[in-house]
Amino acid sequence: MRKAILLLLLPAVTALQAQIDIRTLQLPQSHPRYLTNADGKQDTRDLIENESWAKDVFGKLKAKTDAYTRLTEAQPDWLLSRLAMYWDSHATDVYIKGESFDHAGGAKAPVPTVRYTGTRGTFATHGRPKLADIIPYDDDKDGNVTFHNNSLPGRPLEKVHPAKTGRNIESLNREIMGIARDAAFLYWLTDEEQYARLAAGVFDTYMQGIYYRNVPVDLNHGHQQTLVGMSSFEVIHEDILYDIVPLYDFLHGYLVAYYADKMNIYAGAFKKWADNIIANGVPHNNWNLMQARYIMDIGMILEDDNHYADGKGRGYYIDYVLNQSSIRQWSLKKLADYGYDPHTGIWAECPGYSGVVMNDYANFTNLFDRNLHCDLTKELPVLPTAVAATPQYLFPNRMICGFGDTHPGYLKTTPVIRMIENAQVNGKKEQERYFTALLKCLDPDAGKAAAKKDVRVSINSFFDDKPLELKEDVRAGKMEDYVSPLFYAPNVSWLVQRNGMHPRNSLMISLNASEGNHMHANGISMELYGKGYVLGPDAGIGLYLYSGLDYAEYYSQFPSHNTVCVDGISSYPVMKSNHSFDLLSCFPASSAATAVKEKFPSVTYSDVYFREPESRSDQTRMMSIVTTGPETGYYVDVFRSRKERGGDKMHDYFYHNLGQEMTLTAADGTDLHLQPTEELAFAGAHLYAYSYLFDKKCARTGKDVKAVFTIKMSDKDDILMNMWMKGEKDRTVFSALSPMTEGLSRTPGMPYNIKEQPTLTFVARQEGEAWNRPFVAVYEPSTVKEAERISSVTFPEVECKQPGSHVGICVKQKNGRMDYILSSDSAAYLCSMNNGMKASSTYALWGNRRGEDCTFFLGNGTLLQTPAISIKADAPVNVLLEKESNGWYYTASGACTITLNGKTYKIKKCVMEKTKL
Repeated sequence: MRKAILLLLLPAVTALQAQIDIRTLQLPQSHPRYLTNADGKQDTRDLIENESWAKDVFGKLKAKTDAYTRLTEAQPDWLLSRLAMYWDSHATDVYIKGESFDHAGGAKAPVPTVRYTGTRGTFATHGRPKLADIIPYDDDKDGNVTFHNNSLPGRPLEKVHPAKTGRNIESLNREIMGIARDAAFLYWLTDEEQYARLAAGVFDTYMQGIYYRNVPVDLNHGHQQTLVGMSSFEVIHEDILYDIVPLYDFLHGYLVAYYADKMNIYAGAFKKWADNIIANGVPHNNWNLMQARYIMDIGMILEDDNHYADGKGRGYYIDYVLNQSSIRQWSLKKLADYGYDPHTGIWAECPGYSGVVMNDYANFTNLFDRNLHCDLTKELPVLPTAVAATPQYLFPNRMICGFGDTHPGYLKTTPVIRMIENAQVNGKKEQERYFTALLKCLDPDAGKAAAKKDVRVSINSFFDDKPLELKEDVRAGKMEDYVSPLFYAPNVSWLVQRNGMHPRNSLMISLNASEGNHMHANGISMELYGKGYVLGPDAGIGLYLYSGLDYAEYYSQFPSHNTVCVDGISSYPVMKSNHSFDLLSCFPASSAATAVKEKFPSVTYSDVYFREPESRSDQTRMMSIVTTGPETGYYVDVFRSRKERGGDKMHDYFYHNLGQEMTLTAADGTDLHLQPTEELAFAGAHLYAYSYLFDKKCARTGKDVKAVFTIKMSDKDDILMNMWMKGEKDRTVFSALSPMTEGLSRTPGMPYNIKEQPTLTFVARQEGEAWNRPFVAVYEPSTVKEAERISSVTFPEVECKQPGSHVGICVKQKNGRMDYILSSDSAAYLCSMNNGMKASSTYALWGNRRGEDCTFFLGNGTLLQTPAISIKADAPVNVLLEKESNGWYYTASGACTITLNGKTYKIKKCVMEKTKL
């Protein structure tokens, strides 16, 4: 059933339809109209009366607001006087230098104006006081504020320039406006005017202050000028609108009655805000959607266009969000067309930011259903497909991949909930059942009685967060039904291979290059999973996100990733990057979930190509998962790298693993006699990132080596990643430590303190080219109780008449299984080993268990031959042949001939489901 529904969703993704005619939308004329409507008052009262969670939220909101209401009733300006304003100067103009506030000035406004925040970043030497300690009407001739000096004992209050306060001025005004917002809601709900008086005083003071103040001016005349908002250095952080919009909506009747002469000023302030958000910002990524939400929210609470002399009212701003596009603000349709791949449903940013966009788009569907009575998914049919694709980001432990500027976490279920709500409102039963099963899979507590769930103390809880009623007859789906064994998203140059979704036993590879937004300079980077954790992780963003020096020099650069860096210089622009890899071949074919019946074959592989621009190098990475049992398997990694014009100095293979201990020996267990070294450094005109590595030890050796990375577990069942690597002439291997894995530093339940533990790092340096002498590695996760199954990995010689990069691997397991692997840089070349195995392919595998053949795989090839079988094709194909208890089964991507036990079978067409010979 889930397969049919997903396929039903996929064809709906077609070219975007014509513009939405806002004249057909059902727009209410009364207030409130944002979170609820005029009929919502009694519904909310009934909710509080009948639901314990609602009664609890209401009680806490009222108790907090009452404390400030009492202060305001005794002293009307108690709260509003603590707003951060230009109380004395009434400055109309604000001047910044890049990402820091400089000064305020200009003509004197008739009223106090809103003080601008200190910096774009969050770092501050001075913190804001508690509300009770704020000096009322705080201002002086130099524009300073009175904040705590965080560097002195006791944090004394002192006058300080706003540039030293980070974003604390924004934070202060948001706290005050949040109190006023809650008071406006309570006035609407209870009709008690003390709440209205508190809310109106704060609102009137702030909104007049915005109306008479101008957009900040960047004295550097730089990029920052195109980003600034009225209250924040970024238009995507005009967060106070989240408070002011519902405040105005709930308080509208009171304002009309008591502040009628100010209504045009308030509307003018809102429109100035919206116009600046349209004029500034970034159109091609998550910024655009965040900006659109602010514009839409403002549009929702304004009156119709004909109410205003300039003709810019509700219709104008809603239409701008839906249909119009300017240089820095695109319509919802244009952005979706630009950012979403209609075939995969993946957004063109890293997973962390993709989740933000998906959440915002999904919330727009809720806003359209609730406020405009319009099904947005009919206008943007990619949205259900995009939500259905989000599980593809998941490792078996249910955490998302970590590439780019991502802090891996568990998948947020809000978009899934919104698709269920959208289906319920619009009568789409199949969509409702599909996403209900997915939600119950992701969140086993979904649908639990509200009294048993934590509900945030917010006015939104009565509207947006009301517990969802789920169909009881829909059972939770299985995670395996929502992911693919191989999934490729070209618009972010990301490829996943997995052999299941068991948190403990399954394996998964995440490969990425650098296509899209919030990406790093990382070449062909990988993450490896094992035993419940991403053992080979991406490093993260850095302590100060992408504004920090550690981000610029290390976390966003090649040496922090599991990749190969050429000549110590491999790099290219980060953030918005346009450096993707090409998928040369793979098995199985890339697919959406449930697209093939046989979901997780015993062998998967991919072969990708990347042009590293700085060194003008060609790089390929062939990676495979070989599943050897229900709970066992291993990874194969063959990384080839060479400069286009020769003159290769060195190629450095980096691998980082979680853990507290690392050993590096020869593959036979003998000591390599590692010695301290100052290699791997900026010295020599290399990347700064090299200097972030420390405690470096090395050995120059041509021997095969083995590295073991250990996570010390509290239950003594330590987790290990075992790596075997083929030795080569002119090679040096290193053990080292690198900066902590910041991407996982916020993750709960990690086995040790990630922030305090440097990352275990292995480096193999190949002098000269690394194409004919590629980096060949086998990885196997294990634990103390679930010991490694591989007893040895050797690398037999390969014979081939044509020169090139030809690799042989022999993986011997303790249960008697022996896997022989051949890989070549050309599928046209015939390669052989002395055991009788021959292949013309990118990747070939022959598995033998205790003398009996069990698995054959031909990857992108025309021939695989052993003493017992042969697989031949006229054109390169992928063929998996496996022995089961009742015979041999095959999967083939094209026509081929299989000869087994003296009998020949001709497969005439593509058969991507397991079929018996």
